[in-house]
Amino acid sequence: MKRTGSIIAVLGLFLFVQAAQADWSANKRLTWTSGASEKPSIAISTGGALHVVWHDGTVGNYEIYYKRSLDNGVTWEGNQRLTWTTGDSLVPKIAADSTGGIHVVWQDDTPITNDIYYKGSTNGGTTWSAVKRITMTSGESYSPAIAIDPNDTIHVVWYDHTPGDPEIYYIEGENNGSTWTAARRLTWTSGYSRYPAIAAQSAKDLHILWSNNAAGNEEIYHRKSGDGGDTWSAPKRLTYTSGGSFESALTVDSGGNICAVWYDYTPGFSDLYSRRSTDGGTNWGPLKRITYTGGSTYGPALARDSNQIIHLAFYDDTPGLYEIYYRKSLDGGATWSATQRLTWTSLWSEYPDIAVDSNYTVHIVWGDFTPGNYEIYYKKGS
Repeated sequence: MKRTGSIIAVLGLFLFVQAAQADWSANKRLTWTSGASEKPSIAISTGGALHVVWHDGTVGNYEIYYKRSLDNGVTWEGNQRLTWTTGDSLVPKIAADSTGGIHVVWQDDTPITNDIYYKGSTNGGTTWSAVKRITMTSGESYSPAIAIDPNDTIHVVWYDHTPGDPEIYYIEGENNGSTWTAARRLTWTSGYSRYPAIAAQSAKDLHILWSNNAAGNEEIYHRKSGDGGDTWSAPKRLTYTSGGSFESALTVDSGGNICAVWYDYTPGFSDLYSRRSTDGGTNWGPLKRITYTGGSTYGPALARDSNQIIHLAFYDDTPGLYEIYYRKSLDGGATWSATQRLTWTSLWSEYPDIAVDSNYTVHIVWGDFTPGNYEIYYKKGS
């Protein structure tokens, strides 16, 4: 829904700064495929190598692909295909551990219903383990999210229709993904619990966010574990809005400073909102609206660097088509920089993901329809 009126237009012009691109590289196209390449996810491993996964429909169904850069994004190796399935492999997420290991999860409907699958590399993406199915439920399993803790334990959440309505589930992987615990159900609700996000504060402290519509519209909820996922706190509702709240992202530092961002339809259109906690999720600060644009804003992605600067990427259709934008916070999400527009394309740029390396360089990937087919693009800034 578009807004009109001179006051909103002036406000949008002021806040939606189309910043000079001196600090950002040119867009770099990473894929040239005949099928749609979409939903990229990026991670940075020890030594600064960049790793990107996405799903692609070139072979007739969607499969998971991977590529890497060993020189800070200047050059990229060729695509590696990670899956060969009869169904669709979709929405991969990637994470790196402290030893250079790379871990990927995704959903696949090859058996009959969607389940969550895993594949890992212990040598930085040169070779990969066999595909491992890590859920075997009677219902559909969707939208996995992944986090690696400081002990290199793998934590995965998703939503699952096994109980009937979708609920949030959790599983833990060890020994480079060779062994996995039994799946644990984390929500029991009357509505739909969907689209989880997860972050590791320490080897024991984990945090998840998700949305649930039991209150009549989608709201954002939080749970935490203080023992590595064995037990979890009671759900804490973070939003009380008249519109739906969706697609939460979160980041947390070792001291328990959490920043959560999502998009919300309360004004009648979607803008980004946030809340933060400085005590590991026990208490939360006030709701903060962080975008005021002339269009609709979606897809927040967060990363935190070692100076505790939080970096945010998202996409917005204010120019008439979706473009990629960026903001950062120097104070844990209390305040945010002016918005920088990162893409000027003739067609849609969507679904960014973001990571920050040890030199504080920000790396962003997204899907772009400018070539007439969705392809993966990349840029970096500092």
